[in-house]
Amino acid sequence: MDTQNISPNQSIALFVKNILIFDNKDHKETVLPFFADGYPGLMYHQTERGLTIQPHGKKMPPIFLYGQTIKPISIEVNGPFQIIIFQFYPFVLRALWGINPEDINDSCYNLYNSTNKKINEVSSEILLATTIQEKVSIISNLLLGYFEEKRNNLDFSIRGVIQYIIDSKGILTIREIAGKEKLNIRTLERRFIKETGISAKQFAKIVQFQASLDQLTTKDFRKINDVVYANGFSDQSHFIRVFKAFTGVTPHTYRKM
Repeated sequence: MDTQNISPNQSIALFVKNILIFDNKDHKETVLPFFADGYPGLMYHQTERGLTIQPHGKKMPPIFLYGQTIKPISIEVNGPFQIIIFQFYPFVLRALWGINPEDINDSCYNLYNSTNKKINEVSSEILLATTIQEKVSIISNLLLGYFEEKRNNLDFSIRGVIQYIIDSKGILTIREIAGKEKLNIRTLERRFIKETGISAKQFAKIVQFQASLDQLTTKDFRKINDVVYANGFSDQSHFIRVFKAFTGVTPHTYRKM
């Protein structure tokens, strides 16, 4: 399976963090695990036999939005496939699609159920595209259209809070960030949940977890405590507890997978 990690075009980089590509020509079953990363998104898939999200056992339409993935999930596909994922900064679902973000935590939103006819048109256009680059461009233009139409709905203060948390790898306190953004801490917390579906503290914990996951995956450490303290966990038991909550396994088990 070929995987790519693409930076979004500058026109959508304000709200799209990353674009992930999975291109598989194998005719066997493929299982892709996904853990909490703090970013909702849009997924497009092109398969012969459909795509199922587990443990929900849910078959998904070709294009859909997904919310915060807090509990571990996996994507199952039989046969060849292409999957394109646009990861969003977590302040756009309400603004661009009128969704209450909390309603689709660990869940999805079927864009074909919306009144927007653009989705059917875009789906047909993508099927006719011959390269992944063309497909990415079509979806990027779709998202740019949503953004240009709804940009006044975006809460840019919360976008700033999100960036502070990302830049500090989840270690800065919410009180410190509220001070930097000149926001009352209760106001920050209320607006953050409203726009993202999770608390600022939970988002910071997910960012912190992801930093530790990256370090474990790349084996950039000599002993487990290197990961613990490099990522701001108070001790090893705290790290194991957080890691298991997001992956369902301990760091030791994950390293053997």
